[in-house]
Amino acid sequence: MNRNNLPDLFKMKVTELQKLAKEMEITELSGLSKAELIQKIFEMKATQEGLAYVSGCLEVTDDGYGFLRFAENNYTHGRNDIYVSSSQIKKFGLKKGHVVSGPARAPKEDEKYFALIRVNSVNNDSPAKLKQIKQFDKLTPYYPEERLNLETDPKDMSTRIINLFTPIGKGQRGLIVAAPRTGKTVLMQKIANAILTNHSEVYVIVLLVDERPEEVTEMRRILLPNNSEVISSTFDETPRNHIQVATMALEKAKRMVELGKDVVIMLDSITRLARAYNMTAPSSGKVLSGGIDSNSLHKPKKFFGAARNTLEKGSLTILATALV
Repeated sequence: MNRNNLPDLFKMKVTELQKLAKEMEITELSGLSKAELIQKIFEMKATQEGLAYVSGCLEVTDDGYGFLRFAENNYTHGRNDIYVSSSQIKKFGLKKGHVVSGPARAPKEDEKYFALIRVNSVNNDSPAKLKQIKQFDKLTPYYPEERLNLETDPKDMSTRIINLFTPIGKGQRGLIVAAPRTGKTVLMQKIANAILTNHSEVYVIVLLVDERPEEVTEMRRILLPNNSEVISSTFDETPRNHIQVATMALEKAKRMVELGKDVVIMLDSITRLARAYNMTAPSSGKVLSGGIDSNSLHKPKKFFGAARNTLEKGSLTILATALV
């Protein structure tokens, strides 16, 4: 095994990685997992080569090339995006939503973006394994088999009542339907933190669409930081931005499920996401009650229908609020 060949790092044991990291004069190794050790080695290798080490969520364009988008920009276009060539995407079979890591070089005179030089890892694993992974749409959907425990504080009645009367399983779809200002968002915060507390194996994505900026800040402040993230498109953004953010969040979740992860998306709200689709969809001439075009409801239903438990890999659970 060649230790200078970066893909071989994934085949090494943790003790071997720790020894290699010490040889490269990497400090603060205690408590690091195998994936974290590999990332530290990647970062040091890039620094020694005079490059920047980057990690971002891939968005593939219609022309075949792509860009790494970052959580700081809610996975939308930003000045710090990293260009990924079509040859790298074809070589490893990369798809939208993959978290790609590797060294990047500065743009040349006629270039606008930093460019990814090589793909070191995909979702903290070897990129060579992607060809063996079954696509999300080809996984076998099945009924939820494992329950999500939502009880943490004995004094909190809301999550206790959900556990008793409407239990939620991994791979389930759920709607929280209530009038405005009745505490839907607060209930979502409690459910998210309960899942993070009781299920360390679950990754939680809180997706806020058409919300106020202060509500986004509040959610980020309250949500437990481990194994979670808040992705948002506030009310001052365009409907197309709402759709792009929601699409990237869903695609990222799908890629994680393909690797055997359990993911929960908490969407606030599916009503506002449907409105965004309605404003961008071409008119079909068939208008439903409330001024909603009949064609615009297909994509929100597809988003919601993506939730499923799978026989082969992980599960995707979607809990969404709906306005009445």
